Amino acid sequence: MTDLPHQPFRYFPDPDLPGWHRWEMTDPTRFNAFLAPISVRVEGERVARVRMVPQRLHSNLRDHVHGGALLGFMDVATFAGARALGLMQAPAATVDLSAQFIAGADASRPIEAVVELLRETARMFFVRGLIVQNETACASFACTARKGGAARA
Repeated sequence: MTDLPHQPFRYFPDPDLPGWHRWEMTDPTRFNAFLAPISVRVEGERVARVRMVPQRLHSNLRDHVHGGALLGFMDVATFAGARALGLMQAPAATVDLSAQFIAGADASRPIEAVVELLRETARMFFVRGLIVQNETACASFACTARKGGAARA
């Protein structure tokens, strides 16, 4: 699916990861671009996997991904996953995000968010997620979001 040029996001096959799609802002000066590149793939009817490759600017003094960067990634992964699952086409808003940090994530290796849709209504959706690095669970989260634009039929 190709998005129109006036839309705030592009969603297209990832040239670096076969089977994945790239999800990126059309305006690189927005916050989401701080976490780029973001890649996503659908892993089931209700599950999407979202990938981020941390850079040094995402790290803390322990060379782990900074907790603030992880929180930002959780929020962005919620919407990248929702877009991949077909829940939304227009920008949406976070209503609530809760997080639990489990283990440090090495800032030199990719991290992934496994995002699971729990429920969807005409105006809202609810997800839970797990941030993983290889086999290690680094954080868990739950997010409630309000859809933007027209409600899904």
